[in-house]
Amino acid sequence: MQEHYTSHEVETSAQQYWAKNKVFQAVEDSTREKYYCLSMFPYPSGKLHMGHVRNYTIGDVLSRFKRMNGFNVLQPMGWDAFGLPAENAAMKNNVAPAGWTYSNIDYMKNQLKSLGLAIDWDRELATCKPDYYRWEQWLFTRLFEKGVIYKKAGVVNWDPVDQTVLANEQVIDGRGWRSGALVEKREIPMYYFKITQYADELLNDLDKLDGWPEQVKTMQRNWIGKSRGMEVAFPYGDGSAEVLKVYTTRPDTLLGVTYVAVAAEHPLATRAAEGNAELAAFIAECKKGGVSEADLATQEKKGMPTGLTVKNPLSGADVPVWVGNYVLWGYGEGAVMAVPAHDERDFEFAHKYNLPMKTVIRPADGADLAEPLASAFTEYGILCNSGEFDGLDYQGAFDRMAQVLKAKGLGEPRTQYRLRDWGISRQRYWGCPIPIVHCAHCGDVPVPEAQLPVVLPENVVPDGAGSPLAKMPEFYDTTCPSCGGAARRETDTMDTFVESSWYYARYASPNCTDAMVDKKAADYWLSVDQYIGGIEHAILHLLYARFFHKLMRDEGLVSSDEPFASLLTQGMVVCETFYRDVEGGHKDWIAPVDVVIERDAKGKIVKATHRVDGLPVQIGGIEKMSKSKNNGVDPQDLIEKFGADTARLFMMFAAPPDQSLEWSDAGVEGAYRFLRRLWKTVYEHVNLGAASRYRDGELSDSLKALRFKLHTTIQKVSDDYGRRQQFNTAIAAVMELLNAYDKTDTTGDVGRTVAQEVLESAVILLSPIVPHIAESLWIELVPGTRLLEQTWVKADEAALIKSQVELMVQVNGKLRGSVVVAADAGQAVIEQSALANANVQKFMEGKAPKKVIVVPGRLVNIVV
Repeated sequence: MQEHYTSHEVETSAQQYWAKNKVFQAVEDSTREKYYCLSMFPYPSGKLHMGHVRNYTIGDVLSRFKRMNGFNVLQPMGWDAFGLPAENAAMKNNVAPAGWTYSNIDYMKNQLKSLGLAIDWDRELATCKPDYYRWEQWLFTRLFEKGVIYKKAGVVNWDPVDQTVLANEQVIDGRGWRSGALVEKREIPMYYFKITQYADELLNDLDKLDGWPEQVKTMQRNWIGKSRGMEVAFPYGDGSAEVLKVYTTRPDTLLGVTYVAVAAEHPLATRAAEGNAELAAFIAECKKGGVSEADLATQEKKGMPTGLTVKNPLSGADVPVWVGNYVLWGYGEGAVMAVPAHDERDFEFAHKYNLPMKTVIRPADGADLAEPLASAFTEYGILCNSGEFDGLDYQGAFDRMAQVLKAKGLGEPRTQYRLRDWGISRQRYWGCPIPIVHCAHCGDVPVPEAQLPVVLPENVVPDGAGSPLAKMPEFYDTTCPSCGGAARRETDTMDTFVESSWYYARYASPNCTDAMVDKKAADYWLSVDQYIGGIEHAILHLLYARFFHKLMRDEGLVSSDEPFASLLTQGMVVCETFYRDVEGGHKDWIAPVDVVIERDAKGKIVKATHRVDGLPVQIGGIEKMSKSKNNGVDPQDLIEKFGADTARLFMMFAAPPDQSLEWSDAGVEGAYRFLRRLWKTVYEHVNLGAASRYRDGELSDSLKALRFKLHTTIQKVSDDYGRRQQFNTAIAAVMELLNAYDKTDTTGDVGRTVAQEVLESAVILLSPIVPHIAESLWIELVPGTRLLEQTWVKADEAALIKSQVELMVQVNGKLRGSVVVAADAGQAVIEQSALANANVQKFMEGKAPKKVIVVPGRLVNIVV
């Protein structure tokens, strides 16, 4: 065994052995309990970042631990390869997105391999490959024929210069991120998944997910947003034949409605604008800007009266109709009733435009509300100023109003969801083509299974002006599968969330050529036992994946109801930021490696200067590692300097996996020093000659104490890996064990066997986190064997029985010494030992004890 630890040689040797022997290849085996561990697959953006390293190391630790505990482990990897960033990079570099993507995949795959992850690379997939996306096209056609996918007009952000739909995040201050043009709201035909059909099941099944963080389940419940309310119709027009429908969760405030607001696209708004140029201009303004709920919530609330009225369905009073920029067309009926006295948004709007308010709810305790109201009273209470409904509470008013409205044909109770159907059409190139053919005679016709996949051409360089597919007759010119006539292929592509919603299932049988998933393989591997990824995916990705799993179940492809049994949301990797102010109010962010810092006694940075010019730089605080703040650390640089095991050890030791990890160069160097110390400890032991693991023999008290420490450590570390998933405490426990080992005399034949047992166990306990060095050390400790052939070390119950215990001794409640006694010593022996302690006698000052209190196994308190 060489004396010094060289990470590059150690890691290269281990990785070559694993790859050559396909050690991590997963095969279905019904005789063994499976463990499917999956980390969210990366987008091939060019390089791994430290968030990737942390995410994939967590999954790898769990996979290796389960493998050594006898589980049949599957840990796959692939690439979330479609998406807008590839198009942006392609335009910037004048290359095809396909070439850019595949090049990045090659580079990042080598990075992942350098981390020593226990991945079955034979199952690798990329969502941009036709053999992957053909199956989501196949599912699309099945669901389209069933009506689970449908087509309707949807309101989108439209860039009139680039002639394309923009995602909400691409609209900046009302303008397209690339063209700078004022964005318009436009209605265009889009395809939708009917996810609302599964709303109740998606909501109710959250209660089955015991392995999910409550925070994530709460976020999904709120997103689905089930509410019980009333659909209310406000009549208008001659003879009140037409009605304006609204949905409200507060029908008890119905007699407090002083106006209604409609979206700019609402037919009433259009009708009112026909002879009103000012209103038409306002409506045109409303149609610009974003269409997300977040945009509507934060923008200034503006409105304009239409001059039209509707009638309150209970009182028959005329209610003015306004156009409001905060009402989103396509959500419900595109109209809301406004009760300024009892809704904060309506209160603000009414004050702005001097609209009337009517109080119809008073506090349940009987107190009167001060008039005029200083703010909206939004609590539930007792009805007032509401005629026949006065004195009723919320539920009483709800029930009575439901009867009255239903009798009039103007309303009824309804359960509604915040969740909306999932629009998946994207007017972009680098995505999965939607398998629909448009025929003038047959309408929208799904592409037959025999003609799938509809292959996306990969040699296209987008120019940003609309989808290239819409300019390629060679792509869109086709024949109708139904009548054989000339037809046009759909040029929209699917939302890339579709690909990431079922990839976990494809891993079960990635090479299956006759089905989306092989049913036998899927039934064995699914559901995923442990899923790992960032909290930022708590809603959309995880909700869509749950929805897709239920779709596949209903198609007979999988048997389970949920895709992920347990979920771990890892914390962010954060780091200090530094900058200098530059012209234009911008900041020039400076990499931490280029900054020299000084800290105070508490570790707070008090001074920062640039390493090159020595001049001060501003301290920006701790933020998530990002390119924009220039505070990232390149994993490759770290691996080349210290090795992958050092990176993995630091990542797992610096913080629990679900908390933010603050980057520390000193912490990295400390991890490296520990690995060198571990290597040296094993080297010194092995250099003395072969030794077998302890089996039996007379032990000294110190060796008994060391074995006790060893086997309590095994218990703790096993629990930390398996139940608690707290790897930092597992590492700390092994460090403490090695400290105890260093303090113990392990010379002599029996001592050498205990040393062998400790070091073998320590290597196994650390191996999920630092697999390369563990592999090398095991070969030296137990020649002729391989670490991954071993089972997880078990605690020896006999070693956990203490023959002696150390008791703390107090005098009048203050710690003054300690004594070691036999574990089964009686009270008299304990008292005698405590009173005989020299330091204890010193603080007793020759006084006789008034009382001696013994707390078994813990302490002795002498009262004088």
